[in-house]
Amino acid sequence: MGSTAEVIRPGSPSEAASAFGDGAGVAVLAGGTLLVPDLHFGRARPERVVMLGGAGLDYVSRSNGAVTVGAAVPVAALVGEAAPLGPCAASIGDNEIRAQATVGGNLCAPAGFGDLQGPLLALGATARSTGAGGERSEPLEDFLAGRAGRLLLDVSYAEPAAGAFAGLGRPHAHHYTVMAVSGARAGGGVRLAVVGAGAVGSRLRGAEELAADPGAAGEAAAREVEPSDDPLASGWYRARTLPALVRQVLSDLEESA
Repeated sequence: MGSTAEVIRPGSPSEAASAFGDGAGVAVLAGGTLLVPDLHFGRARPERVVMLGGAGLDYVSRSNGAVTVGAAVPVAALVGEAAPLGPCAASIGDNEIRAQATVGGNLCAPAGFGDLQGPLLALGATARSTGAGGERSEPLEDFLAGRAGRLLLDVSYAEPAAGAFAGLGRPHAHHYTVMAVSGARAGGGVRLAVVGAGAVGSRLRGAEELAADPGAAGEAAAREVEPSDDPLASGWYRARTLPALVRQVLSDLEESA
């Protein structure tokens, strides 16, 4: 990370917020599965590294049907959660990666790594973060759109009546997710979200409106996104596969009704 980088080890969420400041020149280190290689190879050269291991952000709390997950919780801790979150967590990387990678690191990761964005968007999660202007809580969708300069503290969501998850993998992709769709039913409605179809996960609102007709919903989803090419798959392949994932999720939700 370079001999001039200052390493800060906050002992509480408030100390972490103070050390992070407005995020300028700061790298946040929790599990380190993505940041450590970047530091090692010089792709990241921060002025300060804030290590969250002892900052008190490793917690999962439940109250009246609501779940709050701290940013430093390892992905492995979510594997036993109900769909869509649990199955998504189980699909990320391998045992070693899941044991080390954190919820906050995954949600704030660059395109190709933010698998948990999908299920948490489908669950209508709220993100609590700090940065310039202080602490704020907002829909996860808004946080993802403006996460630069923000330190994620935790995410909260209401447990759904039913959930489903369907992911697309290919042999050459190893432990990377090519595309995945998450769905959740709550309050009589269905929420759908996709990862692998853009820079961050996104809601499939058009498909949600047609959830009673899985075929039409799948086609609507394909019209909502414009996937790009990358080493894992072409945008064309993703666009052609998305309707099938939507149909699978809606079918699973129907079976669980």
